[in-house]
Amino acid sequence: MGDYKNMYFCGVKEHKFISSTQNPLIKKVLLLKEKSRERKKAGLFVVEGKREIELVQKGGYSIDTLLCCPEILSDFDTNPLVKNSTPDQIQLTRAVYEKLAHRGTTEGVLALVKSKEHALAHLQFINDNPLILVAEAPEKPGNIGALLRTADAAALDAVLIANPRSDLYNPNIVRSSVGCVFTTQIGMGSTDEIIQFLNSNNIQINCAALTASKNYVECDFKGANAIVVGTEATGLTDSWLQNSDQNIIIPMQGEIDSMNVSVSAAILIFEAKRQRGF
Repeated sequence: MGDYKNMYFCGVKEHKFISSTQNPLIKKVLLLKEKSRERKKAGLFVVEGKREIELVQKGGYSIDTLLCCPEILSDFDTNPLVKNSTPDQIQLTRAVYEKLAHRGTTEGVLALVKSKEHALAHLQFINDNPLILVAEAPEKPGNIGALLRTADAAALDAVLIANPRSDLYNPNIVRSSVGCVFTTQIGMGSTDEIIQFLNSNNIQINCAALTASKNYVECDFKGANAIVVGTEATGLTDSWLQNSDQNIIIPMQGEIDSMNVSVSAAILIFEAKRQRGF
């Protein structure tokens, strides 16, 4: 059998079919999964799984290529997954698909998705009193994913990442966010740029800090507010603390003085939501 053939699958009559792991497209997908510079160069990233691809569509992303394994998907119709795009649809043998898939219990479908710009200038707020989470220099994909899941659960107006150290489309962030990276409005910039953005939009800055801080339950989060969290190791930089409208703290009753950043952010965010009547 040649590397490509025409078959009927996914609701469309003709598809390319790849049976070799040495195929150039397969090598490209592997590079996109493994290398941030390849993702940035191509403007593409990899998404695995039906639910995540559905969230890609919901978030307004464009799918470039859909890769399906008929042995796993059987007569599954991919047309609903690509209603906002007209991607190439390519079938893979199980061996080729398993070379690309990360999950042990795989779903038989992968997508190459076009990246978005996340400039602060592109942000739009529907609410007059937006609630925003700012994370300074988060590194661990698991923490970033957890922050995005919390943001989605609380329906935040935006998540801003200051001085980003990780590629937003790292497969580990996509997985740990369970696709919330696609459904959350995200802006990225330097600390100074984000501080200027918040000030110009009259958004109060509340910095999670250990010193000169007020108990978070005593703070007013009803207006336009940004909750700012730093890394667990070093906390926020002086730039944030010097430009803070209010430093806030979650009182600790044990031996340690801090929690996981995603846990701390969730506590602060849902106190703000409680005050807003949600």
